[in-house]
Amino acid sequence: MTRMTLSRRELLRYGVAGSVAAAVGVSAVSSARFAAPRRLGDPFSLGVASGEPTSDGVVLWTRLAPDPLAPDGYGGMAIDPVTVDYEVAEDERFARVVARGSAVATRALGHSVHPEVGGLAPDRWYYYRFRAGSAISPVGRTRTAPVPGAPTDRMRFAFASCQAWASGYYTAYDHLAAEDLDLVVHLGDYIYESSWTLGRRGATMPPHLTDEAVNLTGYRLRYAQAKAEAPLRAAHAAFPWLVTFDDHELDNNWAGTNPGLGIDVYLLPPLYRRRKAAAFQAMYENQPMRLAQLPVGPSVRMHRRYGFGDLAEFTMIDTRQYRTAQACGDGSAVVGCDDRFDPDRTILGAAQRDWLIDGFAASTARWQVLGNQVAMAQSDYDPGPDLLLGTDAWDGYIADRNTVLGAATDHDVANLVVITGDRHENYVADLRRDYRDPESPVVATEFTGTSITTGGDGTDMSDTGRVLLAANPDLKFYNRQRGYVRVDLDHQQWRNDFRVVPYVSREGAPITTRASFVVQDGIPGALEA
Repeated sequence: MTRMTLSRRELLRYGVAGSVAAAVGVSAVSSARFAAPRRLGDPFSLGVASGEPTSDGVVLWTRLAPDPLAPDGYGGMAIDPVTVDYEVAEDERFARVVARGSAVATRALGHSVHPEVGGLAPDRWYYYRFRAGSAISPVGRTRTAPVPGAPTDRMRFAFASCQAWASGYYTAYDHLAAEDLDLVVHLGDYIYESSWTLGRRGATMPPHLTDEAVNLTGYRLRYAQAKAEAPLRAAHAAFPWLVTFDDHELDNNWAGTNPGLGIDVYLLPPLYRRRKAAAFQAMYENQPMRLAQLPVGPSVRMHRRYGFGDLAEFTMIDTRQYRTAQACGDGSAVVGCDDRFDPDRTILGAAQRDWLIDGFAASTARWQVLGNQVAMAQSDYDPGPDLLLGTDAWDGYIADRNTVLGAATDHDVANLVVITGDRHENYVADLRRDYRDPESPVVATEFTGTSITTGGDGTDMSDTGRVLLAANPDLKFYNRQRGYVRVDLDHQQWRNDFRVVPYVSREGAPITTRASFVVQDGIPGALEA
């Protein structure tokens, strides 16, 4: 269900004023309180999280689930709503509480709550916790951003993607949680819908966790399975997050109104729309997202901006929901696909593309960071004279790539850096305004981060990596181990550290920095540190 399916009876239960906000777990503005069951167990088994920070506030998140993998997808909760209280404090012991409030957790949204806390001081750390009945959640830590445009010397953040549960252990998140960061950006494939990703841990899974997720129950269980992992919960509790989706939150290689490569019956438009609505709702229920990201049926607004003083502006884009279907097949690598150049083909949609370009013109931040799902750089898989290019990434949408990179040049965006997931590999690539012209200038840098687990243990180099390095002169680094990317940013330099673990097939892997690259202020393109 979404907010459009809440019944009149449900809304009336929360009072007339602010009824929708209460019903979706943002705030409880009426005087009514809804008691927690006396025997609730541990309702905070999925942890706590925060996200979408501004200079005066942040959204908090938790979801009540004493039995998170219950087959019905409701996490062991009954039908009744529950009032969830929250506190925000300047100290971990909550001696200096600066904000208190309540939100109503309802069955309609999986008993999740997303209180949006305002009135906080800029550029500082806070602690938060929840209470449901007599149960108290773990303590989370979050921080506000500096005031927009305020002088800001430094920022540290990490980005991650692609965490198929059965491909391995989430050890990388143990290490990420111990980093000194201001923010975490997750670029998609937080869950995987398909049953083919299951089994590598050697666990025997019940049927309700091995079938492909196609409905709300199935998607809820995928998120519960991921959040059952302590390293992921620790990383959420340590920092505020910005999250988006790629394809596996819904269906492999889905594209706008076109289903992906999953179960064939979902080629039928009504069933596909229902599946999209379920996937989007499950994501909202399980992530620290604001009311602005609450889906309406099969639609959700995921493109948005996040500023960090005068230092950085993050533009999170959506390369799935508005795109034209992949050219020349299902997105696999092809040779000679002229449809890639069709000016009417889009990966962003006209409205989002205009919004992105307008942002280039308006921003005064030193660094422009584009949170992107699929590779933007040209990726030729043939070291010979032919171009062998996949069409699920920006290589299949040439007009949009040229428009975006051209606009960055025309608006004098001196420091555009694209951060990307999807590939399960670490890349460093220079981005050119037009790849058909060998003399086209380098206008930006793309750092592609590997997966947390997807692909299993991985390797430092592979045959695919050797081919890519031989065929793509703008590709400066390749690695196929698991891990995440850490970024240290100031006004003079972007430093990019590829943090990798040697294995994920068993727990306890150490972390190392496999390589580091820098981008200098005003000089597009990366250099090895």
